[in-house]
Amino acid sequence: MGPCDLDELLSRMPQTAHPMLLSSMSGKEDAAIYKLRDDLVIIQTLDFFPPIVDSPRLYGNIAAANALSDIYAKGGRPLIALNIVAFPCEISLDILFEILIGGYEKVKEADALIVGGHTIDDEVPKYGLSVTGISRPDELMKIEGAKPGDIIILTKPLGTGILTTALKAGFQTEDEIKEAIDSMCRLNRNASEILKTSGVTACTDVTGFGLSGHMLELLKASNVSAEIWLKEIPVFEKALSLAEEGMLPAGLFRNRDYCAEFTHPEEEIDQILLDLFNDPQTSGGLLATIPEENAETALSRLKESDSPEAKAIGIVLDGPPGKMHLKGG
Repeated sequence: MGPCDLDELLSRMPQTAHPMLLSSMSGKEDAAIYKLRDDLVIIQTLDFFPPIVDSPRLYGNIAAANALSDIYAKGGRPLIALNIVAFPCEISLDILFEILIGGYEKVKEADALIVGGHTIDDEVPKYGLSVTGISRPDELMKIEGAKPGDIIILTKPLGTGILTTALKAGFQTEDEIKEAIDSMCRLNRNASEILKTSGVTACTDVTGFGLSGHMLELLKASNVSAEIWLKEIPVFEKALSLAEEGMLPAGLFRNRDYCAEFTHPEEEIDQILLDLFNDPQTSGGLLATIPEENAETALSRLKESDSPEAKAIGIVLDGPPGKMHLKGG
């Protein structure tokens, strides 16, 4: 579902309030956060989607990494996961087995446990996880809290929406987009640990609403605006060339429309970089704001870990909530 439709739907839903609930549907947090006691919160999330690659096992890897990412975006540690499965009964169970093994591999890598799940018969395969994690309250990373002067950091390149669209259309093979598949399979675990020990002020992960939509949510939640350096945003080079050829997913246009009111590009802006800014991601990186004095060290640590593409992509400004000044390109 696109962000505009989701906003309209959520605006009609009753809002849940409780003194121990530290998140809300309207607040756009990545996961539900519930305080169990003064030194412990529980984090709950779920995510699932149809196949975006040909290999069943890689599909399972990516779907699981994507679901686990919401826990890492909150600074949490995943504990248990439940499989969510929709699968056509007439297709070989060997394929479903490979999907489930792919999910199992990523959950095991996260030092968490698959403890069950639910299946239904459906014409279109879908797979994902419901994940439960924990955190100390003082280690939580939330979508609100960014302050003027903070540096904005992105830990993974953009372009997975364009690349997987090209794969599904038969214009690319899995080998040709291996770099992006490897990125989608990579857990945000190490990046989360580094960010939460670097004085992070706000954090979210970049998925279906694109960098534009998730940036907008973070800025509005924090009551700030930002200057975005388009040329500094890490992207997959092959996604740039495919975007030039018009290989753009439908979600990109929905994200662009959702953010249009808040997006203020310079007069001379590279349209292809703007497309990448709106490209819907799967299992994307973490988007975080960090005090300027901590940013260089945090980036160095990220690059030395498993996020070599991590970049500073902008700065938080005092200004109208959500406004994004796009510079460069």
